[in-house]
Amino acid sequence: MILLCYDGSSDAQSAIDRAGELLSGQPATVLTVWEPFVAAITRTTLSFEEIDAASERAAHERAEEGVQRATRAGMNPQPRTRVRGATIADTILSEAAELDASAIVIGSRGLTGLKSLLLGSVSHALLQHTDRTVIVIPSPEVAAKRAAHRH
Repeated sequence: MILLCYDGSSDAQSAIDRAGELLSGQPATVLTVWEPFVAAITRTTLSFEEIDAASERAAHERAEEGVQRATRAGMNPQPRTRVRGATIADTILSEAAELDASAIVIGSRGLTGLKSLLLGSVSHALLQHTDRTVIVIPSPEVAAKRAAHRH
């Protein structure tokens, strides 16, 4: 079982495409983590339950989109969504353990310097705290820049 982390970004799309090249035919789960609408807007008249339901529906749609992409890439996927735990990385690691995933595949935006310090890095946190294989796939733009820099 391969756990494919999918948030709908072009980086996540590329990661699934590359995973299909590397792991074609493998059973997979496409995981989309979503966040409930909690403390960000505590003094509003909006219904938190409605906002959470809409966020969960959007996560299901993203997971289905990831399943379609993984299927086109030659994998045998199923969708899965989870509400965010303490961190996105913790949520992914919990799901990987529950699924007994042999590997976790995640895309990377390749943030460096101050941006990576301020924003954190899910892929970095996974690498630091996992007990299983993690495949981090750089975005095509980042990979092209890195290749150009080497040559």
